[in-house]
Formats: sequence, structure tokens, C-alpha cells
Amino acid sequence: MFWTIVLLFTGFAVLIKGADFLVNGASSLAKKMNISNLAIGLTVVAFGTSAPELIVSLLSAYNGAADASFGNAIGSNNFNLFFILGIAGLIYPLVVQRSTIKYEVPLSILAAVVLFVLVNDSMIWGSENDMLSRTDALILLGFFGLFMFYIVRTMKNNTDLDQTNVKIYKNWLAIVMSVAGLVMLVGGGKLVVDNAILIAKDFGMSNKLIGLTILAAGTSLPELVTSCVAAYRKNTDIAIGNVIGSNIFNIFFILGITGTVSPLQYTSVLNFDIAVLIGGTILLMVFMFTINTRKLDRWEALILFLGYITYTAYLVGMD
Repeated sequence: MFWTIVLLFTGFAVLIKGADFLVNGASSLAKKMNISNLAIGLTVVAFGTSAPELIVSLLSAYNGAADASFGNAIGSNNFNLFFILGIAGLIYPLVVQRSTIKYEVPLSILAAVVLFVLVNDSMIWGSENDMLSRTDALILLGFFGLFMFYIVRTMKNNTDLDQTNVKIYKNWLAIVMSVAGLVMLVGGGKLVVDNAILIAKDFGMSNKLIGLTILAAGTSLPELVTSCVAAYRKNTDIAIGNVIGSNIFNIFFILGITGTVSPLQYTSVLNFDIAVLIGGTILLMVFMFTINTRKLDRWEALILFLGYITYTAYLVGMD
């Protein structure tokens, strides 16, 4: 148990430094290439910080633990939305661009709704089994393709470039920092997840609860650290773009890839968690239109944070 705890905290240290490298390197590249920080946050940073979710979901599916695959993806999205935006918003109020409210946040709602429709076969189509088939997975990947097409179309939107204080590095150094940051995030995330699961199993937690809590929080640590570092540096576009982008990636890309490799049996009890995700994302949109428009204030971030604490307490109590 001692070495498990040591490795757990080593993973945290690697994550923190990796996030620092990634934010600094990606921000420098964004400014030098005249690409908006929001686009970088929605793509490079979001994809990199979602790598642990992809690895864990694929391994869970391969081992026949579909509950862990779904729980990891859905739980990670709820962790991203409530906990990470809550913490990042408490560190520094998050100002967002109009496109985030108009396109990216609604798209993350659409992702959750599409997933709900595809996996609830018995409820919607009257089938005997609820599952994410290969056809369903390909539909998710199709939506992911549309998302990437939208990002490519808007990558030259550079309205935020002069509003951030970004340290500029030489191109080769910025690339090395970004790649090293991604590798450290994945490696640190794996250390944390593997050892956290060992500790959780010692306490008799179920696969579903491990997926929705330990795996979800553990694989979302890169998003947490990256968004918190970005918020601390007042780079709010990367802070919020990372979270929204990761939520879209987790459903459209990660479950799409995982379901293509191996169809996943779905448990309808997870419908509650999808409903929480949809409701929370709608709440985020409401916050964007109240008092300070296009800004997540600290009191709104606190509501999100407390919402996650309540949600987690409910999950533990129901297990």
C-alpha cells in the first residue's frame, strides 16, 4: 500500500508539470501561427488531455468491462463540467467567446443527447438489449468528423490573440514542450489511475462506481491540471476550450473508437448520469447569459463545484 500511495503522488507530480509544458508550448504555437487559443484548446489540448480516457476505455472494452468504458466517458464529462470548470472558475472568472456559447457548448449538449438516443434501444426502439453497436459508434465518429470540420473552418479566428499574455518560444522548443507535456499527461494519468483503482478495490467499490468516480476523475486529471494552470495564467480560452473540447471528444471520438473496436453493452442505470451531464451543460449556458454575459463568475463556478460534490455523494450512497 505504501508504494501504491508513492506512485499515486508521483503521477500527480508528473501531471502538473506535463500540463505546464502543454499549456505553454501550445499557447506559443497558437500565437506564432496566428491560430486562436480557443481552437488550440478545442483540438490539440483537448485531444491530448483526453488520451487517458481513450486508453482506459479501450482497455476496459477489451477486458469486457463495458460499464467501466461508459462510466469513464460519462463520468469524465461530468467531472470536467462540474468539478474542473468549478475549480478553474474559482481560480479566475472564465470569459468565453461568443462562438463558445453559440456553437461549442450546444454541440456538447448534442453529443450527450445523441449518445442517450443511440444506447437506449429498449426505450426508443423496443429492442431487448441496450448497447452501443458498431453502427452507433460510426454515427458518433461521423459527428466527430463534422466537429473537426467546424474547427478547421474557424481556426483562423484570431480575435483572442492580442488579449493574452503568452510567452513565445522557438518553434522547435514549443513543439518539444507540447509533445513532452502530452506524454507526461498520459503517463502521469496512467500512474494515478492504476494506483487509485488498486486503493479503491481494497474498499470494495463496484466497476460502475469506479468508472464514474475514480476512473473519471483520474483520467480527467490532465484536463483539471491543464485548465487550472490556464486559468491561473488568465488564459481562459484554453481553460474552457479544453473542457468543452474534451467533453465532445469523449463521446464522439472515444466512445466512437471504442464501440467500433468492440460493441458495448449498456446499462440503463447510467441514464441518470447522462441526464446530469445534459442538465449541467444547459446550466452552464444559462450562466453565460446571466449578470455578466459570456462570463463564468466565481459564484457560478462555486455552484458547479458544489453540484459535483452532491452528485458524487449520491453515487457513493447508491452503490
